[in-house]
Amino acid sequence: MRVLIVDDDPIALEILRDMLEGAGHDVVSAENGRAAMQTLRREHFQLLITDWEMPELDGLELCRQIRQHADAGYIYTILLTSHDTISQRVQGLSAGADDFIVKPFVPEDMLARVQSAERILSLETRDVAIFAMAKLAESRDPETGGHLERVMSYCRALTQALVATGKYNDEIDSDYVRLLYSTSPLHDIGKVGIPDSVLLKPGRLSEREFEIMKTHTTIGAQTLDAALRRFPNARFLRMARDIAATHHERHDGTGYPNRLSGDQIPLCGRIVALADVYDALTCKRVYKDAFAHDIARPMILKEAGTHFAPQIVDAFLAAEQAFISIRERFSESAHALAA
Repeated sequence: MRVLIVDDDPIALEILRDMLEGAGHDVVSAENGRAAMQTLRREHFQLLITDWEMPELDGLELCRQIRQHADAGYIYTILLTSHDTISQRVQGLSAGADDFIVKPFVPEDMLARVQSAERILSLETRDVAIFAMAKLAESRDPETGGHLERVMSYCRALTQALVATGKYNDEIDSDYVRLLYSTSPLHDIGKVGIPDSVLLKPGRLSEREFEIMKTHTTIGAQTLDAALRRFPNARFLRMARDIAATHHERHDGTGYPNRLSGDQIPLCGRIVALADVYDALTCKRVYKDAFAHDIARPMILKEAGTHFAPQIVDAFLAAEQAFISIRERFSESAHALAA
């Protein structure tokens, strides 16, 4: 693997470099978080090992910036810390860290964690396949360009905000964050089974057409259920099925297809529901103009307790600046491609 190590202690950098190069990895070093970000803009790395406490830009903020701006492949991050309290783990997970090692570390432990990172990163090919399938479904609707990328990023921002509350420690860990990010693009996979006359209709759907459109949730769930029966231990398939089936359910029980309410709706479905609606509100469609964030925001808040779980709306408020940045970043990307 290509590994970027970051520490303001030159001796610590030398020890890490010798250890990792001895295990066959390609290692580059940086003396602080700011220098690391400059390096990451020029080169691609699969693994980042960073000290937490550093001048200029600490390890926590480095993790945040990586998660906000690194969209060309997942970078597995390990935080080196002098303390290992629950509150620090919550801070690190909410910033986007994947693992923690207490200093001074044992070399065998460090190499075992790096091997674990290799195994997890090998799943990136699976994530590419997931995204390709989702893109195939999205390609039938030219109006939704960039929708998947934005929803993925919104979901990650929401999940990290939920981690920061400390209320979901039993349900959300670093694996959950990664799985939700990689499987959320499959929320509308069932639209492959919706006729063009309905899916591509310019304008409002009739009541009968809307009933047909709603079946994309059950079509997607049934498709992923078939795969899950073949691979029952595949956690990502289970989450993808839950997302496809429940991202149009509503907190008050008036959604579809099963009129689930409250905690009956899986957490992943509650998260994707808000991310999906926010993106629909802030993007142009044939039947509406794109709403500015300042218009979409009160519309989301008004639906707390009815459409959306109140805790997810609270997470949206906590991650509001991240939502704005994500929307602006993908808008800039679209303009660059058009040019």
